[in-house]
Amino acid sequence: MKTKINKGDDIKIISGKYKGEYGKVSLVLKKNNQVIIENINIKTKHIKPKQTDDKGYIKKIEKPIHYSNIKLITKTV
Repeated sequence: MKTKINKGDDIKIISGKYKGEYGKVSLVLKKNNQVIIENINIKTKHIKPKQTDDKGYIKKIEKPIHYSNIKLITKTV
């Protein structure tokens, strides 16, 4: 499916938890019809230590949003 949204475009989220927020597209996942938006939909992932002397840590990851939940505001050239 062809989308009109590309990397660097300014968008507005029109539905979901982040409804009404604005952002910039950092990555387009064409296979799943999803986009990753900078500083939106950030989830935490707890990483276990690999060896006994290592420490675990918490990593913050930007998760994708389906492109039907966003609206294009300005397009980059």
